[in-house]
Amino acid sequence: MTDDLMTWAGSHTFRGGPVVHPETVDEVADVVAGARHVRALGSRHSFHDLADGPGTLVVLDRLDVPTVIDPDAGTVTVGGGVRYGELARDLHAAGWALHTMASLPHIAVAGTVATATHGSGDTAPNLSSAVRGLELVGAGGEIRTLGPNDPELAGSVVALGALGVATRVTLAVQPTYDVAQEVWLDLPWSAALDGFDALMSSAYSVSLFTDWTGDTVKQVWRKHRVDGGTFGGGTLGGGPDLAGARRAEQPVHPVPGQDPAACTVQGSVPGPWHERLPHFRLEFTPSAGAELQSEWLVPRAHAVAAIEALRDLRDLVTPLLLISEVRSVAGDDLWLSTAHGGDRVALHFTWLPLRAQVDAALPVIEEALAPFGARPHWGKLFADERHALRDLYPRWDDQLALLARRDPDGVFANDFLLRHGLRG
Repeated sequence: MTDDLMTWAGSHTFRGGPVVHPETVDEVADVVAGARHVRALGSRHSFHDLADGPGTLVVLDRLDVPTVIDPDAGTVTVGGGVRYGELARDLHAAGWALHTMASLPHIAVAGTVATATHGSGDTAPNLSSAVRGLELVGAGGEIRTLGPNDPELAGSVVALGALGVATRVTLAVQPTYDVAQEVWLDLPWSAALDGFDALMSSAYSVSLFTDWTGDTVKQVWRKHRVDGGTFGGGTLGGGPDLAGARRAEQPVHPVPGQDPAACTVQGSVPGPWHERLPHFRLEFTPSAGAELQSEWLVPRAHAVAAIEALRDLRDLVTPLLLISEVRSVAGDDLWLSTAHGGDRVALHFTWLPLRAQVDAALPVIEEALAPFGARPHWGKLFADERHALRDLYPRWDDQLALLARRDPDGVFANDFLLRHGLRG
């Protein structure tokens, strides 16, 4: 039993065990070969039992895999347990960068790509889209390597840990760049929704923070890639003005009452990409700490209607909420990616740690979002009854066939996969 092993925010206590911390890929293979059931853990940045299981839990925090940059291929290969913030520092020091970062740099590479976790921006697909290769320890302990042209790669990247333990991940990189971010306050909802596409494309990455009350968006964070001394949308003095909003003169935290010292530098001050694209600094507790999270991604064409539907639920949502965030994510072709098949807008909820009340609200939110084809984030809380996820993913049956072929005995199966129809 693992009574003291919990998800990062304390929302789930792991029931599986024993817990092992292999230091080499061969040790991972030996563990998997000798176990009836296995699940892999990275930074444990999830909010339910996705990474839990009835058997051995493989924690990748001690896995010793060197980080290798291939400048000719434009890739980096890294151990699955490495956190993005640590990888980013190494990449930047060597003159390289990723195309995006998630809000939190604290998350591990393998778990992040396995759940389609994302950064944001109209032209920025999620972090999983950067995967160019995987090393997987599969059922039976065999070590498989998938390259960029492997026909199984698109079904193996976002696989929720169901195909094995990802010991190495190869990611596309690009030359390093600078980013500057600015914050605007109290943008009228009317302006935000009437000009939604223009707003979301006004910087490399745009986030709207709201508690769903009142007539204004509380904060708008815009992150501009700096190119030759200018922003994509303006000079280094700032991007285009947001009519009806006011520029924040002091640093702010998206969660009311939290210390902005935990946030990355604002005020339109350029700096390295990895110190601006995340909302939070690696050395601080991520987000609010004691919290729950949910997120749904809707097709870009339905974004405004979905936002309006959520605004109608303010009486239910706001009392349970720390803050919500609206972001855009470019589409990809990964089979279980929440952005598979086209651009999406992410509707994120950071909840107070009130599990029973949040669980009761989730089906109401999902019913409101159902007409818009909303896909829940795999690693965050969503309605727990078995629902029509199959209808939301065109390659669902291909994914099931891949899982059955590569893990016929269900070595990596668990309650989460069974509950949501990904194992028979």
